Amino acid sequence: MDKLNQQYKEAAAYIASRIKGKPSIAIILGSGLGSLAEQIEDATVIPYDEIPHFQQSTVPGHRGNLISGRLNSVEVLAMQGRFHYYEGYTMQQVTFPVRVMKLLGIEYLFVSNAAGGINTSFKVGDLMIIRDHINMMPNPLIGPNNDSFGVRFPDMTRTYDRQLMAWMEEIAQEESIPLKKGVYVGLTGPSFETPAEYAFYGKAGGDAIGMSTVPEVIVARHAGMRVFGMSVITNEGYHFTDDFVNDGADVIEAANKAAGQMTLLFKKLLKEMLSFLS
Repeated sequence: MDKLNQQYKEAAAYIASRIKGKPSIAIILGSGLGSLAEQIEDATVIPYDEIPHFQQSTVPGHRGNLISGRLNSVEVLAMQGRFHYYEGYTMQQVTFPVRVMKLLGIEYLFVSNAAGGINTSFKVGDLMIIRDHINMMPNPLIGPNNDSFGVRFPDMTRTYDRQLMAWMEEIAQEESIPLKKGVYVGLTGPSFETPAEYAFYGKAGGDAIGMSTVPEVIVARHAGMRVFGMSVITNEGYHFTDDFVNDGADVIEAANKAAGQMTLLFKKLLKEMLSFLS
C-alpha cells in the first residue's frame, strides 16, 4: 500500500508541476466523446505516457491525453480517453487516475460513456443522465482498504449527486434538449452483449449498458467526490433483425454525433456551478 500511495503522489506531483491552475472539477470522456476536451481554453495537454505510472489507452476513440484549462470560465481537468478492465488492466490500474485526481484537489467528477440502450424507449443519439448503476465487474475496492482515501465500507445510496442531476435537467429543459434518465449496467466486455443478456439486464432494472465508468465512480465515491454521469446511447439492444450486428466503429460514430449536445450541457452545468464553487 505504501508503494502504491507513493505512485499516486508521484503522478500527482508531476501533473501539478505541468498545469497552471488548481481545478476542483475533473471530466472523464468516453468512446467518441473526446471532442469536448477540444473546447478547453488555455489548455495544457499532457499525453498519458508522460505521466508517471499512468497506463495507455489502447481503444479507438480514446486519445490518451490529460488536459487542463478552462471550460466556460471554470478550471477543469479532463481525461481524453480512459482505461478499461477489458484491455487487460487491473482494477487498480483502471482507477489509478481517480485517486491521483483526489490528491490534486478534485472534488467533483463528471463521467461520460457510450452505452447500449436496453430501455425500449431509448434511441441512438439519446443522452441519459446516470441516476444509478448496477456493477457486474470486480469491485475496485477489493483488497486491503486504503485508509488515506476512504472508509472500508463506503455508502453507495446516493452515488450520483442529486443536486447536479437536478441542475442538468433544468439546463436541458432551457436548451430544449431531451434527456433520458436511467440505470447504467457496467460489464467487463470486450464482447458486446447477446440479445438474451440485453433482455436479462433490462429485467434486472438496467436502462443502458456498457464496459466502463462504474469502477471509476466507486473509487471516486470512496474518496468523497461528488459524481455526475451521462451516457450517449449508441446502439439499441432491444430489437434485432437478421442483419443486425453490433459494431465498434458505429458506436464511435454515434457518440461523435451526440458529442456536441453533451458538450453544451456540460459547459452550461459548469456555469451553473461557478457561483457555487466560488
